Formats: sequence, structure tokens, C-alpha cells
Amino acid sequence: MEILASPATPKYECLLFDMDDTLYPMSLGLNSSCRKNIEEFMLTYLKIDECQVPDMCLDLYREHGTTMAGLKVYIRYSFMFKNYLVLVKRVGSGRALGYEFDNDAFHGFVHGTLPYHLLKPDLVLRNLLLSMPQRKIIFTNADQAHAAQVLRRMCLEDCFQGVICFETLNTDQQPNLVENHHARIISSPTRIVCKPALESFQTATIIANLDPKKTIFFDDSVRNIATAKAAGFHTVIVGRSSVVAGADHALNSIHNMREALPQVWEDVYEGEQLLVQSTAVETVVNA
Repeated sequence: MEILASPATPKYECLLFDMDDTLYPMSLGLNSSCRKNIEEFMLTYLKIDECQVPDMCLDLYREHGTTMAGLKVYIRYSFMFKNYLVLVKRVGSGRALGYEFDNDAFHGFVHGTLPYHLLKPDLVLRNLLLSMPQRKIIFTNADQAHAAQVLRRMCLEDCFQGVICFETLNTDQQPNLVENHHARIISSPTRIVCKPALESFQTATIIANLDPKKTIFFDDSVRNIATAKAAGFHTVIVGRSSVVAGADHALNSIHNMREALPQVWEDVYEGEQLLVQSTAVETVVNA
């Protein structure tokens, strides 16, 4: 009787997916609609000069990961001067402005009128995801409500074992205080954690209890891919025909996963081969 070796440890244990412009193409137009809504929020509720809004929106996105994060970042000093409490907002590097607004109100405004009707059930992607043996998790900067809307309309809500989103990345909204004899320094309680910051990937690793060395990260953003590689993940850039800095693979479309990444399914095939071999041995012995 042949003694079979134990199955090898799976090469990949988790697949981490960005959502917007990764699970569906940018050409659908949700991204551009979202940016228009952000600009409208800046103009209507933050009273930023109309001629400054487009450039400011893009600049803050580039520097801080999301425009929302850039609008909120600031350091505020408070100190006593002749028995008066003096508050001073100090703008940090770049164009961090320190606007204060409700997170849910912002997300509701920005996502509330998106053309979600353009998203259709994607049965090809659904079947691909369900055939992948690894744990699958969404990792998005968007809020929970938007993620749920997208996944529901694409018929993918039961294809993932978890969603890491704005709420899970930003659970701590308490101010950090550093006091001395002369002043109290308050770092903003609304500092946003988001991709592409390395901290967001470290937080996602803890939340999902995953090993970056055994995880593949899929994203359409070049800078997110670069940070993911620095954090130790295997990386796939989506929506491009060639690799970029930090990417191990490139996909024109998320639908090309099986052709470009056959190794994702190797663990299944190896397990099936082992099962067939084991059954054959038992048949010989029983005969």
C-alpha cells in the first residue's frame, strides 16, 4: 500500500480586491460622476471658490489618497494668552485645509446620485470568484453603503467573505493630545486612513488576519499597487495591458484572471489529483 504525503501548504490563502474601477471598468462613468459630486459638495457646503474647486479636488486626491482625507487633515494648537483660549489651525504639508463635516453626510451626498443603474449582474465574474478556492475580501476607500450597493447590483455580494471599507479603516475618531506647560497640541480627530497609505494596508492585514506573502492584491491604481508591493503583497494591476512599478501581473480586464493567473486554481487541481490517487490506492487494496 502506498503512503501518500500530506497536501502541500496552499501558495495563496487570500485574494484582496479593490472594488471601484477594478470589478467593473472605469468606462462606465461612476468615477467621473463621483468626482463631480465631490466638487459640488466642496462648492455648496464648504463654500470653496468655484474656480479653485476642480484643481483643489484633484490635488488633494493625489496628495492624501482621497479628496475627503485632504479636506480634513490639519493640526490645531490651543494655548492660553492673557486668560483667553486661543485656537490656531496650522496647515500641514501641501494643501491640507482642516474642514469639518460629517462623514456620513459627505458619503451620502457624493454617492447618493451616482448612476448605479449602469452596473449590471456580472455572471462571468461571479463564476470566476466562486471557483477560486481562496478567501476573498473587498478592500475599498469607499463607505459601507456604497460597497453594498455596487456588490448587490453586480450580483457579487455573496462572493466575498468580508469588506474592508471606510468605516472599518477609521474606527478611532478620538483626538490625540500632547500637553506641555504652555500649550495643548491637538491632532485632528478626523484624520482619514485610506489607500495608498502604508498604514491602510497594515490595518487591513490586521482586520482580515491575512499574510501578505500569501495574498494577491488586485487594484486599478498604480500608487495603490506600489504600496501593496512595499507591504509584501503579490500584486495585480487591473485595466492595463502591461505591468507597472510594483505589479507582478497585469490584466486588461478582471475577467482575464484565469488566463493570467492559473496558479490561483493550482491548489484545487493538486487537491483533486491527490484525491484521485488516494481512491485508486484504496481500490487496489480492497481488491
